Amino acid sequence: MTELGLVAWPPVPIRTERLVLRESEAGDRAALIELFSSPEVGTYIGGPQSRDELERAMPEVPGRRPGFFVIDRGGATIGMITFDGRDAERPAPARPDAGEAWLGYLLLPEAWGHGYAAEACAAALGWFADALPGRQVALCTQTANDRSMRLAVKLGFTEVERFEAFGAEQWFGVWSPATPPA
Repeated sequence: MTELGLVAWPPVPIRTERLVLRESEAGDRAALIELFSSPEVGTYIGGPQSRDELERAMPEVPGRRPGFFVIDRGGATIGMITFDGRDAERPAPARPDAGEAWLGYLLLPEAWGHGYAAEACAAALGWFADALPGRQVALCTQTANDRSMRLAVKLGFTEVERFEAFGAEQWFGVWSPATPPA
């Protein structure tokens, strides 16, 4: 997303009650390879990636770019969050002039069910609202992904539409930062 290129990067690490969102480091590589090659993680995103291919292709410091946060819990990488521009190759509702950032997040299976995704995404959305005031954020997930659907609602995303892609029904929603009190 071009606007993220205008934001001071990397930001100061974002601290929540249990987590730190920070820029990636070389020590995150093994956990990110585990994340992207996990069959459980890949269930709703087109399947796991090949561990061998990831070992060959992933840079020494993965994800070092504006909008990419590692989710760290107690010094261990448990996932990642991204804000990206719309990828023209990815199926999505036709909104060529909307200009929203797309939120993506993945957590290792052992981190599921503890509220970390909600905590991390809420903190990341707060950062985004401060960094790019007034900009909307989009989220797309399979409707079969019950956890992601519940999280979207909990975070305040509003459904725009549903559509078919990748052989499954997809949910598309947007989030707008709250209007500051007068």
